[in-house]
Amino acid sequence: MKNKMLAVLLGLFAWGAQAQMTPVGLWRTIDDDTQKPKAEIRIRQNDAGVVSGVIEKALITSDLPNCNLCTDDRKDQPKVGMEIIRGAKKVSGKDVWEDGNILDPENGKTYTLRMTPMEGGSKLQVRGYIGFFFRNQMWIRIQ
Repeated sequence: MKNKMLAVLLGLFAWGAQAQMTPVGLWRTIDDDTQKPKAEIRIRQNDAGVVSGVIEKALITSDLPNCNLCTDDRKDQPKVGMEIIRGAKKVSGKDVWEDGNILDPENGKTYTLRMTPMEGGSKLQVRGYIGFFFRNQMWIRIQ
């Protein structure tokens, strides 16, 4: 009986660890220049498996609270509450999400997106790229 209980507990633990290999959750971004926490991003997945991400909280005060440099429907909208990740989907058979885009509300540019959970899902490698040029960030899971 003890062995069965132990097997069930270990199975639940393994399932919980694997369940975190997803970008869905709350993430803390790190400023590229200062290396200090910058914002908290909530990533959600809809019923079709498409993920999106919204700035839930700014951790650094900005002189420009709106996305003045955005060129789409987000132009002049507040950065907090703004959807910055759109349209990413899981790559079949891999723990990678791509085919979406990510907006940098500081410069108004939209980049093609690739997200890869790392270190058991405690970190998220976020790559934004235009052509051959790319920028990586490592986000830290809050929940």
